[in-house]
Amino acid sequence: MTHGCESSVLKAEEIHQNDSRQRLVILGSGWGAVSVINQLDPRKYHVTVVSPTNYFLFTPLLPSATSLIEPIRRLLSRLGGYYLEGRAEDVDFENQLVEVSGVNKSEGDKFYVPYDKLVIAVGSESMTHGVEGLQHCSFLKSITDARDIRRKVMENFEKASLPTTTDEERRQLLSFVICGPTGVEFAAELYDFLNEDLVGYFPAIPPEEVQVSIIQSAGHILNTYDLKISEMTEAKFKRENINVVTNARVVKVNETTVVYSDKSTGKEFQLPFGVCLWSTGVGMTPLVKSLVTKLPTGSQSNKHAIETDEYMRVIGTPMETVYAIGDCATIPQPHFVDRVMNFLKENDTNGDNMLSYDEFKQLADRIIAKHSVLKVFLAHLDKVFEKYDKDHSGTLDMDEIRTFLIDAEKQCTALPATAQVANQQGKFVGKRINVLHSIEGGADAIAKLPQFKYTHLGSLAYIGGSGAVLDLGKGVVYGGLGSEYLWRSVYFSEQVSIRTRLLLLVDWSKRALFGRDISKF
Repeated sequence: MTHGCESSVLKAEEIHQNDSRQRLVILGSGWGAVSVINQLDPRKYHVTVVSPTNYFLFTPLLPSATSLIEPIRRLLSRLGGYYLEGRAEDVDFENQLVEVSGVNKSEGDKFYVPYDKLVIAVGSESMTHGVEGLQHCSFLKSITDARDIRRKVMENFEKASLPTTTDEERRQLLSFVICGPTGVEFAAELYDFLNEDLVGYFPAIPPEEVQVSIIQSAGHILNTYDLKISEMTEAKFKRENINVVTNARVVKVNETTVVYSDKSTGKEFQLPFGVCLWSTGVGMTPLVKSLVTKLPTGSQSNKHAIETDEYMRVIGTPMETVYAIGDCATIPQPHFVDRVMNFLKENDTNGDNMLSYDEFKQLADRIIAKHSVLKVFLAHLDKVFEKYDKDHSGTLDMDEIRTFLIDAEKQCTALPATAQVANQQGKFVGKRINVLHSIEGGADAIAKLPQFKYTHLGSLAYIGGSGAVLDLGKGVVYGGLGSEYLWRSVYFSEQVSIRTRLLLLVDWSKRALFGRDISKF
C-alpha cells in the first residue's frame, strides 16, 4: 500500500509541521465522530477529520433537512483542526497511515495521512439481503438522498395531475413504499407531508389515491420497542390508511413494482410504487470489509461490523492506536451459557438451586440493564417464564435456565445501530484518549480506566399526526397527549449547536404558520 507514497505522506505531514501534539485522525462525520470531536482537549491532539461529507446531518428527514446540517469545519474550529474532503480507502496499521482518495473533481488523486491515534467512525451501508433491483430504490443516508426523494415526490404529483396520465399510472405515481424496519418515522413524516400539505395544492388528486405502504419482515413495526408501542403505532397507521405489511420478505424490486412474499404462506404479491425507500439493516462499508480481512486471523469474526473490545479498541491492532465506534463497530457479546452457574448463585436468594418467578425477574432486570437489545425478548416476562418452565413447577431448574440463556444469547447479538449508541461511544473514546495523553506508558493506570457501558436512555419515535411514542424500557411507554412536544423537546436538546437549534425553531415556526415548503428544490 505504501509503495511510492513518500511524497504524498510528506505533503500530508505539512499540516502537523512544528506541532508537538499527537496526531488524531477521525474517519467519518456522523454521530460518533462528532461526539469524539466535542470531547477533545485542543491542547492535547492535532485533529484531522477525513470524510467525503463536509457536514454533520442530525437526521435526513424529508422536509427542512438543511436546517439540521452543521458544517464539520465549524465544529473543528474550536480545536484548530483540519478537515479533508476525501474517502478513506485503506489503512496501513503497521506504518500508521490512512490512504485517502479525493472526491468530487479529485477522483483518483490519492494521498496518505499519518496518525498516532485513529478513530474509525465511517458508519454502515444498507444491507441488500441479495434482493435484485435495488437500483430502482431510494436510500436515506444523506442530505442529497433527502433532496432526491423530495424532488421525486413533487415530480410524481405534478405528473399525476396531468390529464394525459392514465388511472393506472396515477396509482403507481402516488404509491410510496418503504421497505424495512427503520423507515417508520420517515413513513409518518412523508404521510403528513402528502396529506397535510401537498394534497391541498393539487385539487385534481383525491386524497384517497395517495398510498403509503410499509413492508416489514418482522411481526410488528417498531419491533425493537415495547409491544404496546408497536400495537399502538399499527392501530394509528390503520386509522390513517397507511398500509402496513408484516411478516413479509421483499423478493425483487422492478422499475415500478415491489414483489414481496408472505413468510407464512410463501404467496407472492406486488405493490406499485412511484418512490420506493430501501431502509433495512446495516452492513459493512467497502473500507470496513477491506480492513477486517487485513487484521490477524481469528481476531475478527463478525460479518456486519469491526469487532472491538470493551474499550472500543479494534481487536487485532496495536494497543491504544485504533478505535472503532458507531454502526461500523460491534463489541462481541458475552456468552451467557458459560456463566449459568454464576447467574443461578447471584439470583437464587433462597438457595434451592432453582429460580422462582421473582428471582427470574431479578435476573431479567440485570440482563436488560447490561443488554438493552433484550428488552423486547423479555417484554412479557410472565409468558417468558411460562415458556421455559417446562414441567410447570413454578420454578426454573438448571436445564430450564440454560435453555433460556441459550435463546437470550441468540437474541443478544450486538448493540443497536442507533445514534444514541454512537453518541455514547464517541463521548467515551473522546474522554478516554484525553486521559491517555496524560498517562501514556503507565500500564497499571491504563488498566484501571473504565470500560464502555451503554446506558439505554429510552427510544423515541415520531409516528405522524402530532403524535410520538416513548419507550423507557421495563414496560414504561408513553404515546398520549403532548407526546409530540416531548419528541420535539428531545429532538431540540440533541442538536449539536445553538445555530441548528435556532434554525430548527425557525423551521417549526414557518411550518406552523405557512405549512411545509412544497417547492422541488
